[in-house]
Amino acid sequence: MEPYINFLWLVPVGFFAGAYGALIGAGGGFVLAPALLLLYPEEPPETITSISLAVVFFNALSATLAYARSGKIDLKFGGIFAAATIPGAIAGALATTAINRTQFNLVFGLILVSVAIFLALNPGKKSAVTIAQDGAGRSDKNLSYLTVLLAICLSTVFGFASSFLGIGGGFLYVPTLVYLMGFPVHRATATSLFVLAITSVTGTGTHIAAGFFHQGIRRTLALSIGAILGAQLAVLFSRRIPGDWIIRSLAVALGLVGLKIFFSPMR
Repeated sequence: MEPYINFLWLVPVGFFAGAYGALIGAGGGFVLAPALLLLYPEEPPETITSISLAVVFFNALSATLAYARSGKIDLKFGGIFAAATIPGAIAGALATTAINRTQFNLVFGLILVSVAIFLALNPGKKSAVTIAQDGAGRSDKNLSYLTVLLAICLSTVFGFASSFLGIGGGFLYVPTLVYLMGFPVHRATATSLFVLAITSVTGTGTHIAAGFFHQGIRRTLALSIGAILGAQLAVLFSRRIPGDWIIRSLAVALGLVGLKIFFSPMR
């Protein structure tokens, strides 16, 4: 059994993923999962996703507690979306073994690149940035039942993707909250992390129950230490970073990571 000290080099990896993920509301999984895919090319998808999703939980929980103190979390919609995401998170965790590593990498990369293109080209981007900078968003009265219902259905789908890919799904929630529901970017970021905490703990619990998690405990602990510290630092800096930078940063990061993972099986 390899000693814990051999995994200490993963602490700074978790710190970077946690800080960046908390800053943009993605939970760090979209940074961490690709890193694990590259660092451990022989590991099966279920091991990678179980490690990543467990770290996402600690990262999201740490950031959620920090954001809660500033009152930026929308508990009403966050609670609704969190409840809707649970069935999808369970199904996604159980479906991880259905594909091999090459197929997993292709799906992972394609999804990230698609979301990046949407964020970069969406014509509503300008209005979303304006909403974020003004600190105002739609009120509950301006949201139709159809919009809320669509968001709930999307939340279930996002829950599946989160557990299946081990990425937390925050990169899906933030655009949905901003573009579909008119949330200010910083409030969308905080609410997304609250939902991620529920989604990731559900997926992690399912991974443990299914026996997927027994190979990654030491790596998870090292990565989680860094992710927790990184999340706290990111929340402090989030108040000083414009909302449009967050959106653009998310688009660039997703595109680069997605291309890297998409083409890695073809080497």
